[in-house]
Amino acid sequence: MSAKRSVVATWIKGWALARGVTAPVTIPGGFRVDVGWPEQKERYVFPGMMPAFTSLGNTITEPWIFLKVCAHPDSVRAVLPVHWEIQSPGYLMMQTGFVPEGAVPLTHGYHLKVERQVPATVVHILTDNGGIAASGRIALADDAAVYDRIVTAPEHRRKGLATAVMKHLTAIACSRGIAKGLLVATGEGRALYETLGWKLLSPYTSAVIPGNGALSAGS
Repeated sequence: MSAKRSVVATWIKGWALARGVTAPVTIPGGFRVDVGWPEQKERYVFPGMMPAFTSLGNTITEPWIFLKVCAHPDSVRAVLPVHWEIQSPGYLMMQTGFVPEGAVPLTHGYHLKVERQVPATVVHILTDNGGIAASGRIALADDAAVYDRIVTAPEHRRKGLATAVMKHLTAIACSRGIAKGLLVATGEGRALYETLGWKLLSPYTSAVIPGNGALSAGS
């Protein structure tokens, strides 16, 4: 199960904008981003399994260069050498036909803050003492809003905060004439997004040769 190249092109463009890293460049079969983080130097992103993906897997030996592909983890494991580590499954998802909603009520003790970090817009849900309980961001790429870093702090979960973040981000997208969203979800996030009308396009698998220290893959 793969994804359309045009969809992946839009998603990775928006992801780079949201993260404030170098714009992706086109390579045979996919895209490369010079990320420049200590635990993610580069990422290569492909819309499906192809010879270029396998070739990179057999030639890259440096740690913290990520290979990412719209394919099932078993398919990725089958073609990569054993020193590559397959990370937790991800899911490329889309929603179309955005409909703006009214204000989403928050549980007592929380309030909303919107921050423009050009080119991204960030939504925070803060506690009364100023702590960040939940947050998320969007960046506009082509005809889509790319959602990124949708996070709820563990002690603030199951209070509808992630839903509130998503709905407010969608309202922002609608206000800018955007009716389509893209994101890469974790397994837990996928369940939430499906309740909000998002559809699965493809599994999304990441692999890396780890160095010393904890992994930091992003999506």
